[in-house]
Amino acid sequence: MKNIQNQPIEKPQPIENDQSIEVAVALPLNQTFTYKVPPHLANSAKIGMRVLVPFARRRITGYILSKKIDSNSDTTSNCSYQPKLILDLLDDIALFPPSMVQFFRWIASYYIHPIGEVIKSALPSGLESYDVSLVSAAKKGLEKLEQKLLTPSESYVLNQIGSLDKLVTLKSLTDNKKVDRVNGSPNVTHTLINKMVKEGLIEITSELKQDKTNIKIEKFISINPLLSPNLEGLSKKRQEIIDIVTKYGEISLSTLKKDVPTAPKLVTLMAEAGYLIVTKRQVFRDPFGDSVDPDVPPELTQEQQEVVNQVKDKMDMGFLRYLLTGVTGSGKTEVYMRLVTESVNRGKGAIILVPEISLISQTERRFRARFGNTIAVIHSGLSKGELLDQWHKIARGEVNIVIGARSAIFAPVENLGIVIVDEEHDTSYKQERGLRYNAKDLAVVRAQQANIAVILGSATPSIQSYYNACQGKFQEIFLKKRVNQHPLPEITLVDLKKYKDCQWRDKIVTPELSKAISECLRKGEQALIFLNRRGFATFPVCESCGEAIKCKFCDITMTLHKDSSQFRCHLCGFSIASTINTANIKTATGGMFYSTKVLSDVKCSKCGSAKIKPLGFGTEKIENLLKSMFPEARIIRLDQDTGSKKGATVQILKKVKNRTVDIIVGTQMLAKGHDFPAITLVGVICADLSLNFPDFRAGERTFQLLAQVAGRAGRGDRPGKVIMQTYNPDHFSIEASKNQDFVEFYNSEIPFRQALSYPPFSRIIQLKISGLDVEKVKSHALMVGDLCKNFIDEYNGGQPIEMLGPIEAGIPKISMRYRWQILLKSPLASLLNRAVQHLIADKRAFSAKDISVGIDVDPYFMM
Repeated sequence: MKNIQNQPIEKPQPIENDQSIEVAVALPLNQTFTYKVPPHLANSAKIGMRVLVPFARRRITGYILSKKIDSNSDTTSNCSYQPKLILDLLDDIALFPPSMVQFFRWIASYYIHPIGEVIKSALPSGLESYDVSLVSAAKKGLEKLEQKLLTPSESYVLNQIGSLDKLVTLKSLTDNKKVDRVNGSPNVTHTLINKMVKEGLIEITSELKQDKTNIKIEKFISINPLLSPNLEGLSKKRQEIIDIVTKYGEISLSTLKKDVPTAPKLVTLMAEAGYLIVTKRQVFRDPFGDSVDPDVPPELTQEQQEVVNQVKDKMDMGFLRYLLTGVTGSGKTEVYMRLVTESVNRGKGAIILVPEISLISQTERRFRARFGNTIAVIHSGLSKGELLDQWHKIARGEVNIVIGARSAIFAPVENLGIVIVDEEHDTSYKQERGLRYNAKDLAVVRAQQANIAVILGSATPSIQSYYNACQGKFQEIFLKKRVNQHPLPEITLVDLKKYKDCQWRDKIVTPELSKAISECLRKGEQALIFLNRRGFATFPVCESCGEAIKCKFCDITMTLHKDSSQFRCHLCGFSIASTINTANIKTATGGMFYSTKVLSDVKCSKCGSAKIKPLGFGTEKIENLLKSMFPEARIIRLDQDTGSKKGATVQILKKVKNRTVDIIVGTQMLAKGHDFPAITLVGVICADLSLNFPDFRAGERTFQLLAQVAGRAGRGDRPGKVIMQTYNPDHFSIEASKNQDFVEFYNSEIPFRQALSYPPFSRIIQLKISGLDVEKVKSHALMVGDLCKNFIDEYNGGQPIEMLGPIEAGIPKISMRYRWQILLKSPLASLLNRAVQHLIADKRAFSAKDISVGIDVDPYFMM
């Protein structure tokens, strides 16, 4: 992945000859290691580069963290230890600046995660080099296999390899998760493999796997300045190439190929003959798509100007935390852009986090219109190559404004001036796998280490952030009015209980909502219909015996997706293709809606019946129902099913913006920050879906979701209206969302949190225990619980630790892994960290075979 052009603005200090360096390796090890740099690499090695290092009998990727003056200080060695030499440098530029090493160390300590894996998670994926062990059959082994002189396990291994010249990875042979239990395939252990190697039955070799993601190199063609003007004798195609290159001065080979398809071969020959000069340079893949016209900054409202001045006047005062609250549509994005302008004018950069890829597109376009090509975007929707290109631009200092989802907090911006987190309440800032970090919290930490301001913005701030503001840890700044004095939408609650005896359609789209949609369409306006549940039928059951159609890998009901003719699990992705015949019934108005009977080739696991009742409803069923009710309306759906392909979400949102659709049906992807002036009606199909989750944040998430989606209405010149259907109109979360009053919700919610000692009055670490054997998982969870209890009993500090569990998780099985959990609560995060470090030191908790124990600091997903 070495770079062949340009140098970073900063000139990192090279490693001196015979200098020892501190290296973190990309392995689950809670320590760093000392290596030496050979003289021929000393001038090139810099902090932040990747290195290939010998580690035991392997070669793996490491990251240079620091120079070490005294190699004897290495915690992995004694005084006689002699560090090994690194094998190679894997980069020509540092992938992160030295200032970020402290940031990575903090993350590793707080989230109790190996620092090498922290850095690996932070960098673009596909940048690993490591040895892979390959197993091949020896001639002796194949002969004994043919003579049937081997044990069943040895025969199985050789049959898996096959012929003499075939190579199989050691990992694939010893991965017992893939063993076919039904056919009685044996476990392949490392002990068995070592025995077969000693007996000459098989051989093991190593192969270095290189980066999967590389920079893009393009050939550029120019005229040889020493070329004779006499070009007689050249063919017509070669003359055409000379004319095109002369016209442009320099042209890429890919562009030239569009005019001359045979250019690659001809250019090589013409370069050898001295007519052309071919140079290679790195080029950047364009993740942006459409061009954007420059904008003219609008005049700020008085409130916006006051907020900008308040932050701007204190930007030289070091680390300051702000919570920007205000109503939806109050112009927070324009405030962000003015503060980024101020940072850029001071010669510094900025990181702006947004929670959804669809919002990144909207935000990126607005920033690009203002700041041109000085921005980079980082999110999972980019290809690996595009992401690597963006990372290189940032690392070299070519751009200084970064916009992205949670992973953008790791962007290698050297000279930060401000960090902004938009929609700071959003749960998607929490990473749920691997390094389980919260980007919002890391934004505060990074700003603190850089001694700069951080702004958390939201119309519905999290309880934690607002509590911090009330305690004086954050300074609250306000935007209380919508831009251009537009009023907040009028919100009406519809009690669904009064329709319990009505026909099926009126239970889902009530007469009040139906009338409002008709009126909206009559006026030529747009409507947004919200339901935070995708699919056609969310609870399919057997009509004969009542058994739910469940995923065979998870303890959860599958969802019927009619468009793709599948029953699908939304946790593990398992799906069953099915031919579905759905009976249609005419409504009184002549429209069509779907009956409650489905004939499917999927059989009930209990009684074998093919008669499935598609109970429950999701966005797909709502879309179908609305098409039957309003056949003339142009209706589109945005959820994970329709927006999963690259660019699909942006295309759907463009249609809404360009008003080529009348009704958009969607999930929470529509509830966050989108600005569509023509949407005047928001209909919430069921406001209670998240209210009864077994999670202490259920009320908070319900309020935030409803208040946010309601804020999509009436952002243009016409007033907005919201119809909110609910079974619990008197619940304080629903009532507060109706009033668009976060403080009302906070004052009702905070006493419950305090009484039960939940955040923000405590910190939580969740231990996630899982495995393939239900009894082993239960036994191990109980043992880990005993270890935790012993620590709590022995600890005599002033602050208590409370343990909840061990208990089976809310969803007991996901992807064939049985799940238990333990919650540790305490007012002190450091005390919880000590408790988990005690477990790690004991080793019994984390060393069990086939049992995984995950550590989730400040967990969000409690199921």
